[in-house]
Amino acid sequence: MNLPENSKHLLSFIGKTPTSYHSVLAGIRELEAAGFAPLTLSKPWQLQAGGSYYISVYGTSLFAFTIGNQPDGRLHIAAAHTDYPCIKVKPSPEITGKQYARLNVTVYGGAILNTWLDRPLSVAGKVMTKSSDVFHPVSYIIDLKKPVLTIPNLAIHMNRKINEGIELNKQSDLLPLAAMVSEQLDKDHFFTRFLAEHIGVASEDILDFDLTIYLPEEGCFVGLNEDFISSPRIDNQTSVVSCLQGLIQAGIPEHGINLISLFDNEEIGSSTKQGARSDVLKLTVEKLYASLGFDALTARDRMLSGFCLSLDVAHAIHPNKPEKCDPTNQPYLNGGIVLKLDATQRYATDTESTAAFLQLCQKANIPYQTFVNRSDMIGGSTLGSITSTKLPMYTVDLGVPMLAMHSARELMGSQDQKAMDDCVTAFFAS
Repeated sequence: MNLPENSKHLLSFIGKTPTSYHSVLAGIRELEAAGFAPLTLSKPWQLQAGGSYYISVYGTSLFAFTIGNQPDGRLHIAAAHTDYPCIKVKPSPEITGKQYARLNVTVYGGAILNTWLDRPLSVAGKVMTKSSDVFHPVSYIIDLKKPVLTIPNLAIHMNRKINEGIELNKQSDLLPLAAMVSEQLDKDHFFTRFLAEHIGVASEDILDFDLTIYLPEEGCFVGLNEDFISSPRIDNQTSVVSCLQGLIQAGIPEHGINLISLFDNEEIGSSTKQGARSDVLKLTVEKLYASLGFDALTARDRMLSGFCLSLDVAHAIHPNKPEKCDPTNQPYLNGGIVLKLDATQRYATDTESTAAFLQLCQKANIPYQTFVNRSDMIGGSTLGSITSTKLPMYTVDLGVPMLAMHSARELMGSQDQKAMDDCVTAFFAS
């Protein structure tokens, strides 16, 4: 099969982004290579027509926008999220006993827990250390990039019913094995000391950390004809990549404003200062309009006439469980992007935005499918229903179809990333 460069780029991006911090840094590198200039949300802006800008929001969310050569205030937004269900390290994580050294951890988001067992695991995230200014501690973004942990399963001989299904206890069953206890091991601080040596600081200087346990395994193409992509973090790095590529590839618009908002914390409800339930997008848009000289009333009118793509992955029909899918709306891998609909508005798509989106796809020759949940099943929700309450504009929810959503390693079609990238590019270029 002829593999699109889009899919190869996606795998490369995922390999660099084990946490939201790394997603933002990788996004900034791509934006800066395309000529985008940095802004700070809390400082004055001097924006120019025809300009390209980005804002890092607390290190784990990223906004970027391009301004038309003759900006009339028309606003197109594409939103996604940088986080994913995973395991995080708790403070004071060291646990020793029975000659084993383990870490105390917690589950972040709705992970499929058993998929994390018996895998080589690494650690990445942010570490905070002492500084001369108490309100500005020193931060380090780290990625160990090698397996340092594992969570072993219990042998079938000790749990004969394991293949009948077993519930894992998040506190006792998921503690990763880190080392064997020895005379050289500091039982109370072995992990903190390991971090300090990796960073090159004294262990007593470490104040706190936000560390994710992740799969360092590389994503790969799978199948007799390489029809599939198997990788960690398909949800939702596919959408992050499409937002970045769409904004960059569309270039400077003639009249409007194109903006991407890559939020953190979607997997835990978005109710954080850098999440979609905060006012950070609204504040950004208001400041953008004000910096371009629009009065508040005109800015409001332009915003209300805008359009938003809410990008998150979608469920494909499962080959072994087709009965879990709706009888008539059955997206499949490599069938193109998926428009997500829900009568309860857990997805923000409505009939007006659907019609506009379908015309866009037809005009740009982009393959698309539709998804709705079975009527007797409740699905997840997305950023779209949240952002559309903050910025009340027409919104569609869409994403690439995938299987094994929220597994430690997920599956998608090798052709679908191109469809998503092309869709966002066409949206921003229209």
